[in-house]
Amino acid sequence: MACEPTEGNMAKTKCFQECSLLSDICISTSAAPTYFPAHYFETKDEDGSVRSFDLIDGGVAANNPVNSDRHEPNFKEILMGKFKFSDMEPSGSNRMLVLSLGTGAAKQEEKYNAPTASQWGMLNWVFNNGATPLIDVYSNASSDMVDIHVSTLFQSLHAKKNYLRIQNDTLTGDEASTDVATEENMQRLVQIGKELLEKPVSRVNLETGKFEAIEGEGTCGEALSNFAELLSNKRKLR
Repeated sequence: MACEPTEGNMAKTKCFQECSLLSDICISTSAAPTYFPAHYFETKDEDGSVRSFDLIDGGVAANNPVNSDRHEPNFKEILMGKFKFSDMEPSGSNRMLVLSLGTGAAKQEEKYNAPTASQWGMLNWVFNNGATPLIDVYSNASSDMVDIHVSTLFQSLHAKKNYLRIQNDTLTGDEASTDVATEENMQRLVQIGKELLEKPVSRVNLETGKFEAIEGEGTCGEALSNFAELLSNKRKLR
């Protein structure tokens, strides 16, 4: 299966325009270090030029890619001469709909404090009582900061309902593990996803940085239906 080139694609999509296989893209984006090996593949464009890719999971750079995908036209296309800064208009985030689907996170707990962490050596930061503090900090912080930044943008434009983040940050045990692929756990994760549709819409509290349910905005399932209706209506107007 090939990824067909289309005018105006985002940069990361354009990287795979030379008839790359969907399987290569999926393996690359799933190549989380220590869990799966890095992935190599080549593509060839219509002129016969070959490009090679040595890739690992994109989460190491953008664990939450919403901020990366929000800008169009992108700067790569500007460098290629397709756009000039003078041609660009404000992003118009109040006219955008952004859906951000999280893949689940471990239940947030105040496991550590500064006095305790100040006594840690390198080993404790890497592995501490079954947890991995340093890895957790880097992955969770980068994802959370994107959510905070995007939420701040949409709220400042009085368009907070245009950004929908659906995430479960209460996972425990095998549910929160990256590498437990038993049939029982897979079925449980499917059930958790279905249950999320019945939960109220949540939004990050800009004061505390915590995810909170919002009264009066319905369930996640209703919000998704509203998004679909808005997109359908917009398409009919084209």
